[in-house]
Amino acid sequence: MKEKIIHIENVTKNYRVGTQIVRALRSVSLDIYKGEYVAIMGASGSGKSTLMNILGCLDTPTSGKYILNGKDVSRLSDDRLAEIRNSEIGFVFQVFNLLPRNSALENVMLPLVYSGIRKAERKKRAEQILDDVGLEDRMAHRPNELSGGQRQRVAIARALVNKPSLLLADEPTGNLDSKISEEIMKLFAEIHRKGNTLVMVTHEEDIAKHAHRIVKLKDGEIESDTMNKNPIY
Repeated sequence: MKEKIIHIENVTKNYRVGTQIVRALRSVSLDIYKGEYVAIMGASGSGKSTLMNILGCLDTPTSGKYILNGKDVSRLSDDRLAEIRNSEIGFVFQVFNLLPRNSALENVMLPLVYSGIRKAERKKRAEQILDDVGLEDRMAHRPNELSGGQRQRVAIARALVNKPSLLLADEPTGNLDSKISEEIMKLFAEIHRKGNTLVMVTHEEDIAKHAHRIVKLKDGEIESDTMNKNPIY
């Protein structure tokens, strides 16, 4: 039987904007299994970013249940959520969120500092993961000395260095041209082939087609959930 990484059940999320209540998610239920590669799609306002924030433990639902790797994270404190984010989840964002004064190697080592890993081991693991993403000759470079594609590779390496059970990518090619986007999607395919669980939020059909399963949101609800029989790569 497949192991569930994510189980969300009747999750709602409401926001107050002035006197209005915005219902960003409406009773959403979703299971994602270990080793899956899932794209979450939807137009602006569909609820995909809100769902991503909940899946990434950056936000909590108004109601409903979220089980991540067997732990109920629906009602945890901010401190506990931060611990879970660091140990369980790797994030890749549209804006790379790299520290500008730090080298690629130092950026990738950073999550390991919070995990209490010794410096020699931090360096070894960061060097290995940068090698894996094709940046073995760019480790000493700062972000402003790297191309957009290389910066995103550093961000991917940083997301993977803690060996998370889940990799979340939010519009990971949004700031890249089409050629570099294809290179990044090939890298995601390699990461998936190594057994990693990937969930990617995108509004682009051609990017979503790389995933093996596509979940579409509309007006805060799941409109469709289909297997992609012919994923690219």
